[in-house]
Amino acid sequence: MNNPTYYGICSNLKKIVDLAHEHGMMVLVDEAHGTHFYFGEDMPLTAMAAGADMSSVSMHKSGGSLTQSSFLLTGPDVSAGYVRQVINLTQTTSASYLLISSLDISRRNLALRGKELFAEVMRIADYARTEINKIGGYYAYGKELINGDSVFDFDPTKLTVYTLDIGLAGIEVYDLLRDEYDIQLELGDMGNVLAYISIGDRMREVERLVSALVDVKRRYSRDRSGLFDHEYINPSVVMTPQEAFYAPKEEMIPIRETNGRICTEFVMCYPPGIPILAPGERITQEIIDYILYAKEKGCQLTGPEDEKVERLNVIKESTTY
Repeated sequence: MNNPTYYGICSNLKKIVDLAHEHGMMVLVDEAHGTHFYFGEDMPLTAMAAGADMSSVSMHKSGGSLTQSSFLLTGPDVSAGYVRQVINLTQTTSASYLLISSLDISRRNLALRGKELFAEVMRIADYARTEINKIGGYYAYGKELINGDSVFDFDPTKLTVYTLDIGLAGIEVYDLLRDEYDIQLELGDMGNVLAYISIGDRMREVERLVSALVDVKRRYSRDRSGLFDHEYINPSVVMTPQEAFYAPKEEMIPIRETNGRICTEFVMCYPPGIPILAPGERITQEIIDYILYAKEKGCQLTGPEDEKVERLNVIKESTTY
């Protein structure tokens, strides 16, 4: 499972782990965005503390190591030797000592100074959240989202800002901040921008961001009519991804002509990489409209064989399913 999400939303990890273990299942956690949980104070529960069997922790995201460097953590019921054996079978034996050394340096830095560093990150993020919510038209999410259920906990270092109320999609605000103000954010999607505040950021960078958001609203805000107000479409799953991917297919069908057909490939906006379509799902007009809207707004779409995402591969109509 994934915990936390890109946006800082956390599940009730302990309850999920206990339930899985009661049914003889192992729990593997994608904890890519949770490195700082292990080193900071007043952070959400870590996967290992919740009793997960394995967790992949991306030190390079919030821990300060070089890109591509991560830790794979194992619990007491997993043989580290067996994991190492499998890794040796499937990955290169020519390790990058540049990446390994960056992991060690970053781990040492956080072990010695992590509480201090992430306390400052939280202070900066809280300040930004407060100031952005004073502007009007934006909404910077915080711990008020916690409901003990779908949002069990929240990562306070994440600065996600809802933009639709100023009449702009998140990706449009993202592009404006980059092109007009020289501010590079982590991502922009249909309704939000995400600023990934790290141990390398200072208060003055966040003050620049707040000022830029004020200016974006003043110069570019408009009526929000015509904007998509939802980002998730419930999928109609007809067959498994494996069956669909390898099934006989009709290739490169214009996307506007695929309504009702079954897709054989992924379509997703990246980041964050959440699929709009997955192999085995039925294509609907709502999905087609969403993909075309995302392209129009400037989202980076990835997944299909056609890099321009103008055509899709679909199951042959004669295929039984």
